[in-house]
Amino acid sequence: MKKGIHHHQIGEQVDAYLLIKTSKKGIASNGKPFLTLQLTDKTGEIEAKLWGISPEDEATFISGTVVHLQGEVQDFRGMRQLKIKAIRPTSGMDQVKADDFLPSAPRNREEMLEEITQYIFDMQNAKIQRITRHLFKKHQKAFSVSPAATKNHHEFVSGLIYHVVSMLQLAKGIAQLYPSLDKDLLYAGVILHDMAKVRELSGPMATQYTVEGKLIGHISMMVNEIEEAAKELGIEGEEVMVLQHLVLSHHSKGEWGSPKAPMIREAEMLHMVDNIDAKMNMMDRALDRVMPGEFSERVFAMDNRSFYKPGFHQKPIDL
Repeated sequence: MKKGIHHHQIGEQVDAYLLIKTSKKGIASNGKPFLTLQLTDKTGEIEAKLWGISPEDEATFISGTVVHLQGEVQDFRGMRQLKIKAIRPTSGMDQVKADDFLPSAPRNREEMLEEITQYIFDMQNAKIQRITRHLFKKHQKAFSVSPAATKNHHEFVSGLIYHVVSMLQLAKGIAQLYPSLDKDLLYAGVILHDMAKVRELSGPMATQYTVEGKLIGHISMMVNEIEEAAKELGIEGEEVMVLQHLVLSHHSKGEWGSPKAPMIREAEMLHMVDNIDAKMNMMDRALDRVMPGEFSERVFAMDNRSFYKPGFHQKPIDL
C-alpha cells in the first residue's frame, strides 16, 4: 500500500493521485505565468509549482480537481515542496473521486456531536444552556463537517467539531482544578467561539473564505447570532452580554483579531485552551513524519520555528 503525501520525505519520488486544494496563478521573474498548487490526500498536503503554464493548463488545474502526477519531494527554504515531473487531470477511467482525498478528523462525527450535546445537557444555567443549544442545533449539520481553518490547524473535514471536543476536554480538566470557574460559561464559550466559521468558510472542499467571511468575520457574526438567539428565545440578562464577550475576546489581542481582550476568568481560559489545542495540532502534524533525533520543517504559524523530536526512547518510570 502506498504511503500518503504527508509521510514522503525529502528526496523521495512521488507517483500518486492528489486533490488540488487551491490553485493560484503567479508571474515568474522571466514574465511567464505559473501555478502554485496546494495538493492533498487523506494524510496531509504539500505545495507544488507548475511552471510555464498555458491558458488550457490554467483552466484545467483548478481547485477541487483530482490529478495524477509524478515528481520528487524537495527542500525549499526549510519546507517540503513537490517538484512536478508529469501531471494530468483524471478521468472516469481512473475511478477516483475528490471525497477520497480529503483529510478528516480521527474521530467519528456522530460521536463528537453526541459528546457536545451531553455538555449542553449538563449545563445548569438555563439561559446559557438555551442559547447554546439553539445555536448548536441551528448549525449542527455544517458544524459537523466544516474545517476549523483554511490552513495551519484542523484544516480538514470535521476539523471544527474535533477542535471543539478537544477544547471541551481541556476545559473540563481545568474547571475541575479551579472550581472558581463557571463551567457552564466556559463550555458555552468553547462550543460557540468558532461556530460562525460555518459561514466564514466555504466548506470542506477547496476551503476558502466567503465574501461574508472576509468582510465581517466569524467573531462579529457569532456576536450577532447570540443577540438574535436571545431575542428569539425571549432571554434577557447579563449572560447574553458575557457570552458575547467570550466570543469577542477569544483571540486575546487586537493584533490576533480580537476586538476585546479577555476581562473575565472564563474568557482568559477559553483563549488558553483554544491556543493549546491549535498549537498541539500543528506540532503533532509537523513532527509526525520526523525521525527521532531530527527537526521538523518550519511551522510558519508558530513563529516559523522548527521542532525537534528527541532521540531517546521514553520508558515508563518505575516508582
